[in-house]
Amino acid sequence: MNERQLQEKIIQIGNDLIAQGLTEGTGGNISGRLPGADWIYVSPSGIPYAEIKPEDLVKIDLKGEIIGGTRKPSIEHNLHLKVFQNRPEVNGVIHTHSTYASAMATLHREIPPILDSMVASFGGPLRVAKYATMGSMELAENVNEILKTDNGALLANHGAIAVGTDLDQAMRRCHLIEKVSQIMLFASCAGTPVAISEENIKKALAFLRANYGQK
Repeated sequence: MNERQLQEKIIQIGNDLIAQGLTEGTGGNISGRLPGADWIYVSPSGIPYAEIKPEDLVKIDLKGEIIGGTRKPSIEHNLHLKVFQNRPEVNGVIHTHSTYASAMATLHREIPPILDSMVASFGGPLRVAKYATMGSMELAENVNEILKTDNGALLANHGAIAVGTDLDQAMRRCHLIEKVSQIMLFASCAGTPVAISEENIKKALAFLRANYGQK
């Protein structure tokens, strides 16, 4: 992948967020980088996803300086920057306003590891970042307290976020967050969902490391 392809991928993901019901309007934001790069591209502030062109994306170095583009970056660009500063293996970050994840986020309640797919993608619960004003450095710091180690989180009274080694993996995790949020809400109507035990999480992760995927 080159820079142009990365720009086109970010634009594609933005349109997919709308088409797949993971956000609405100009909500949410996306960022990505090429592996090993010391800069990122982030979506612009307040432009409908269908109207974003490659030249609208904002290029920012890891010190926070804008080095490309003429648009204002997403108000959450500091949140994205902190992820990339702390996680060299991460190359894609997607923040959504999906319905069920946002509903769970209003409860300020983490989602325990109730599905095997959660164990595989997140290795444990989906935690909730403490509330802070949107676009603030405080919110960026609250979210990154979790994302220093985790691959996804709920944002209290706001939405959800997922990271990945590329944007496709981050997108799959966004869908999974929405799915498990829906299941958690539905299951809670019937009783108390039972989490997978720590012992079984360790067994599952060891099994996946040894057996999952093509070697």
